[in-house]
Amino acid sequence: MPLRRMDNVGIVVDDLPATIAFFAELGLELEGQAMVEGDWAGRVTGLGDQRVEIAMLRTPDGHSRIELSRFLTPPVVADHRKAPVNALGYLRVMFAVDDIDETLARLLKHGAQLVSSEVVRYEDAYRLCYIRGPGGLLIGLAEELG
Repeated sequence: MPLRRMDNVGIVVDDLPATIAFFAELGLELEGQAMVEGDWAGRVTGLGDQRVEIAMLRTPDGHSRIELSRFLTPPVVADHRKAPVNALGYLRVMFAVDDIDETLARLLKHGAQLVSSEVVRYEDAYRLCYIRGPGGLLIGLAEELG
């Protein structure tokens, strides 16, 4: 059986409302929020007894989702947000935007910060940047040119 799709990317956050607001400003739509707990959830994650607030956000095209999780129990045990971009593991989520300057202006009001001091042009194909969003999340933005 072939792969059907990538369902979502999961991100653990410490401030769920602020992170939802950030991604909503970017253009994702909140599909719903729920509390995930119980024996079944602990068996999936291997964490045993857990309580996790989650929010599912969908991209405007409806094809991609981000699942935000805030662990109430057990507590978070590691923090990779300060790792440099060449650290092993997942790097970032990249979003295609129509106007990178306008998008940055909106996201900066939500506390986003450019990782570098500029938006970089890659040949005549893209304008690109990495930003740190709520809680230091690494997000990529790409504006296709021409």
